[in-house]
Amino acid sequence: MLVRRSVEPFGIKLIGASSETGTRALMTVVAALVVLGLRALVVLSVRGATGGANNDRVVFWTRQISALAAFGLVLLIGVSIWFDDPSRLATVAGLATAGLAIAAQRAVTAFAGYLVVMRGHTFTVGDRIKMGGVRGDVIALGFLQTRILEMGQPPDVREQEDPGMWVRARQYSGRVVTLTNDKVFDEPVFNYTRELPFIWEEIGVGVSYTAPRDRAEEILSDAAARVTRDFGRQSADSRARFEARYNIQLDQPDPRVYWRLTDNWLELTVRFLVPAHGIRDIKDAIAREILRGFDAEKIQIASATFEIVGVPPVTVQRSRPAKELS
Repeated sequence: MLVRRSVEPFGIKLIGASSETGTRALMTVVAALVVLGLRALVVLSVRGATGGANNDRVVFWTRQISALAAFGLVLLIGVSIWFDDPSRLATVAGLATAGLAIAAQRAVTAFAGYLVVMRGHTFTVGDRIKMGGVRGDVIALGFLQTRILEMGQPPDVREQEDPGMWVRARQYSGRVVTLTNDKVFDEPVFNYTRELPFIWEEIGVGVSYTAPRDRAEEILSDAAARVTRDFGRQSADSRARFEARYNIQLDQPDPRVYWRLTDNWLELTVRFLVPAHGIRDIKDAIAREILRGFDAEKIQIASATFEIVGVPPVTVQRSRPAKELS
């Protein structure tokens, strides 16, 4: 049985300080150190079993789950040490809840966002996402914040950003962006790789209406097929799982060319399936193949031109010098 004795340094009685309080504080510290030591031992064991990769998903989720378990265990031990009277616990819990609701609204919301991300499988480390206006790969996921290695966007889909984006494709800019997890409640989260690690891309080319349209379509289709021939086979399993899970029929992975009529030219757009990473290299290879095919067939890419069909007569009248007028 603990003996309650007040602490009186220099004859001054400290309110709330007693031998019982000191004993409980010491027990809490010891319990916390033991739990943290066990967590560190578990993480080190898993890291050693997986080869020591710091960014390995198994190690990452081990750290996350063990941190939550350690927090819950320390909280449970602390409650059992400090609150042997249920009425005291209820009073303190009510005050703590009210204080959190007022002083840490954003932090509580960010932690709730973390729980939503984990429970809903919204994204994890290594996924390519867009969240809070930032696109890139998730490199860290914490209780309150998510870190993203930013990437650029092609000019036709790039938005005005502050600070500006200078990378004109889906390649890393080198900036690491930190976002609070409460962003999942404010706007949609786009995931490029979670369910289906392939996306559909397009390249559009304009040709004149007098050009051999069918041959131009063949060139676009053949160029995309040569560069992306393996991606249809590689994506077969993931596409089948996606279709079975969501009962939806995805587009075929084989390249297909679509026609669109404009006032100036015929726009041919080839649509094809590519992995979520390395898209710029793939589109570059397809563009080179298309240009080689067009050059061989003497097909010119259409551009905006203007033809002057007539010029109105212009009359130039020379004024008389001032000396002749005098």
